[in-house]
Amino acid sequence: MAQPPYGIPAPVFRLPAETRLGRVVLEIADLDRSMDYYQRVLGLRALQREPGRAVLGPQGDDTAIVELRQVRGARPVPPHGRLGLYHFAILLPDRAALARFLPHLAALGHRPGMSDHLVSEALYLTDPDGLGIEVYADRPRSSWRARERQLVMATEPLDVADLLAAGGGEPWTGAPAGTKLGHVHLHVGDLQRAADFYHRGLGLDQVVWSYPGALFLSAGGYHHHLGVNTWARGVAPASDGDARLVEWEVLLPSAGDTAAALDSLAAAGAGVQRADDGGTARDPWGVGLRLRAAA
Repeated sequence: MAQPPYGIPAPVFRLPAETRLGRVVLEIADLDRSMDYYQRVLGLRALQREPGRAVLGPQGDDTAIVELRQVRGARPVPPHGRLGLYHFAILLPDRAALARFLPHLAALGHRPGMSDHLVSEALYLTDPDGLGIEVYADRPRSSWRARERQLVMATEPLDVADLLAAGGGEPWTGAPAGTKLGHVHLHVGDLQRAADFYHRGLGLDQVVWSYPGALFLSAGGYHHHLGVNTWARGVAPASDGDARLVEWEVLLPSAGDTAAALDSLAAAGAGVQRADDGGTARDPWGVGLRLRAAA
């Protein structure tokens, strides 16, 4: 894959362009309540279910997107947030799916946030525990623009009428085949420490760094697999007993790539735990990162 005309490459180890995301693991207070929300509102389906735990994915394939782990009495996210998850983002396969999702939300009485990011169009929701969710569709990569080494992204009003027209009058029938985890966005305490872990250590390229208090990183020229921001600076990190993001998963092309990424994180000072299928580390604010080779 040709390198894009933007971004700051990771300085030591660089994640392969084929890198993609796996699942997010969330701690929630009530599994039945969350299952209702993730299935009825988001249109996901249960791939696995056992006492206190469930894995959900789209209607049309077996891609795991969200793993829910019940912690009875888990404290909801407060209005000012916590360090850790800002939102995780479910990427729909096309604009028509996003267009059909919007009237489905309206019929349920949900009023999502809406934004046009130039590279994508996005809707924003909050689950029953206060965890942030983005549901979005990408614009064609051929339409993305760069300026002064950065990919041009923005937060502009969404043209709702134009989006709805893309739905072709068809109803929403749940998250279609091809739906996947597109990116994760985290509240962090310091952008430089975040860059040391995720850019220098993990090997993500910096793609956008001009947003006030935010940094966007990716592999392979994507607009972002990870966003980090300091918009909740001063609050405590999410911890045991909180509704939170436990870990998110990065899938690499091979076991060799996975080992190299873990080596890079260890060299950057991260505590790495290795396993037969990959390994894990925690960022400076306690968010878990799991690396493994894609199946």
